Amino acid sequence: QVQLQESGGGSVQSGGSLRLSCAASGYTFGSHCMGWFRQAPGKEREGVAIMRPGGDSTDYIDSVKGRFTISRDAAKNTLYLQMNNLKPEDTAMYYCAADDDSRLCWTRRSLYKYWGQGTQVTVSS
Repeated sequence: QVQLQESGGGSVQSGGSLRLSCAASGYTFGSHCMGWFRQAPGKEREGVAIMRPGGDSTDYIDSVKGRFTISRDAAKNTLYLQMNNLKPEDTAMYYCAADDDSRLCWTRRSLYKYWGQGTQVTVSS
């Protein structure tokens, strides 16, 4: 059984940083699509960052480019999202997700098979 467990969320002031972690059991990050998503109250879930198999190729939504970085620690089987220069509009529940497919990781990001329970990020102005 695949389980993804996020941690690292919290409350920070605008301009602050957080690093989210996603530990996997029953699944190995690296061979398939993986990524981070968020959902703010009253809004649809959106893909924030994805990493393609191998870890060398990533994509981000425009609003976080230059501020967020997705990374992976193979030894710890953990996916990370480093978030710098946080803004109030980054406030949301953040989820990590992964798939069994290795193709079209950005295009198919809403279809990933495995999802964590989420960790809340709140940014105050």
